[in-house]
Amino acid sequence: MTTSTVKDNQNLKVILQIIGLILFLYLFLFSISLMGGSLKLFGKGLAETLIATTSNPFVGLFIGILATSIIQSSSSTTSIVVGMVGASALSVTNAIPIVMGANIGTSVTNTIVSMAHINRSVEFRRSFAASTVHDFFNILAVLTLFPIQYFTGYLSLISYDLAEVFQDVGGLKLFNPIKTITEPVVDLLLSFLGQHPWLILILSLVLLFVALKKMVDMLRVLVIKRTEAFFDKVLFKTSLRAFMVGLVMTLMAQSSSITTSLVVPMAGAGILTMTQIFPYTLGANIGTTITAILASLATGNINAVIVAFSHLMFNVSGIVVWWPLSRVPIFLANKLADFSIRNKLYPFIYILTMFFIIPVIVILIFR
Repeated sequence: MTTSTVKDNQNLKVILQIIGLILFLYLFLFSISLMGGSLKLFGKGLAETLIATTSNPFVGLFIGILATSIIQSSSSTTSIVVGMVGASALSVTNAIPIVMGANIGTSVTNTIVSMAHINRSVEFRRSFAASTVHDFFNILAVLTLFPIQYFTGYLSLISYDLAEVFQDVGGLKLFNPIKTITEPVVDLLLSFLGQHPWLILILSLVLLFVALKKMVDMLRVLVIKRTEAFFDKVLFKTSLRAFMVGLVMTLMAQSSSITTSLVVPMAGAGILTMTQIFPYTLGANIGTTITAILASLATGNINAVIVAFSHLMFNVSGIVVWWPLSRVPIFLANKLADFSIRNKLYPFIYILTMFFIIPVIVILIFR
């Protein structure tokens, strides 16, 4: 066999691997969208009812966590909140803590995604730490800022000035490429199997696990050998650049759940480090606020606009406090990952306790 023939075969193999990676990336994005669609069948009505009936800011915080964990979309939760504020069904004071809770609840998706690596300890430790650093940033931001907001109302005060400037701008609908390529197939499946949300959920999880496993295998072959330098020296070269990548990608996808989940397999494959992923997740937190801001501008209601900008200013405030102290959330995420590989039940217990059991208990006790 000639050298040129060998080279052609190698090039063909690389092309096929790239095509395979693209197909499994689509399957991965599709499975996340399908999982969100199935959970909305279970819980969107419940989430709306929870949000509509809150009258206690502290309980509202945990309603935001639970509602977003159920429907797996902080954009959906904050858009519901903005709509209710616009319709005078919810006050600004009670709405802002729900938005804070939504920030914590939205990180459940990428934490679930990391579970696909659970049978491979080294990969799982890296991917679980990469996913939970988002959790810990949001938790620390709430612990720091919720008391300040509760006693001073600083978010609504800052956001009022922004709302007055932007109130009459009007809404704008952004093009969402991920939704465009996945929504038709998701809607088709939901129309056929909409009466069986459990079946859709199980199917989405199977597809998610298969897609992730194949993606990590292909990333290990393609990216580590050929384009690891592109991620390391271009996209994630500096913290600010990683932050901007997270922001822009989330603006395009209009879902921080999807963009933060995308880096989980890269962390599992050893392509990205925690120090690179942390600022990326901060950018995603800023990007995800845009959906609610656009929804509020469409209402023309100043209170709705205040709530939407409060979400943005909460994330900005959290970044101002915790980006310089990034070692704290990174340390906590690494420690939880170390703890979780000792017993494979611990990650499941963490997810159930943090995102569902604690919020339900608090809501039942204090409501």
